[in-house]
Amino acid sequence: MKREIDLSISVYGATRGKRYDVAILPWGATEPHNLHLPYLTDSILSHDVAVDAAQKVMEEGIRCMVLPPVNMGAQNPGQRDLPFCMHFRQETQKAILTDIVANLHHQGIRKLLIINGHGGNLFKGMIRDLAVDYPDFIIASSEWFKMAPAKEFFDNPGDHADEIETSVMLYYHPELIRLEEAGEGRAKGFSIPALAEGKVWIPRHWTLVTTDTGIGNPAASTAEKGERFVHAVVKAYADFLKDFTNIQKQTDFYK
Repeated sequence: MKREIDLSISVYGATRGKRYDVAILPWGATEPHNLHLPYLTDSILSHDVAVDAAQKVMEEGIRCMVLPPVNMGAQNPGQRDLPFCMHFRQETQKAILTDIVANLHHQGIRKLLIINGHGGNLFKGMIRDLAVDYPDFIIASSEWFKMAPAKEFFDNPGDHADEIETSVMLYYHPELIRLEEAGEGRAKGFSIPALAEGKVWIPRHWTLVTTDTGIGNPAASTAEKGERFVHAVVKAYADFLKDFTNIQKQTDFYK
């Protein structure tokens, strides 16, 4: 089944002649994740969640194709100072998304779901622009870690390389994790109240905020927590994909 829904491992023999309802695009980044998680954690997790969601709806006759993850994420000031942390400009990301949409549209696909794993990636403006050029192509954007209430599954959810990401990586790829090597993920907050409360925004200067690149202590992470959270996230995506697929015209999005 995975050869029909995961382009990273698929072959033309598995996709030829089949109709796909939705393309799913995992999007992450290339950046350090504390001292214990892979640089590509955001891409790995968004891809794995996407494949599980596609597999779940496949059982109900809905066929989605999960595209290979995009590893090109936008970074905060200070992050590019870290070895092999890669920052990609908004215009670079927009060019990538535009080419993906152009190819899918040419091939007859009309719906795309972005499953984002990196908080620095912002797609709303790009999607609005693409709606002008491709008015019959619908792009939905999401962040997988917001598809279920983290506080119901974790003791101390954080922001980056925390208990959430570490637990889910322990569930999917325990062979890649060395939890005993993790830093504590201590981080400084903003000193100005309006910034601390989220009323005003500036990008965080990463190397001034955290010493191990983590924000949130991963010490309490377990594969069991990750599994429970993933199941809730995948169910939420499956529910959305069923609704998304059933929409046949723009007016059906509204009631």
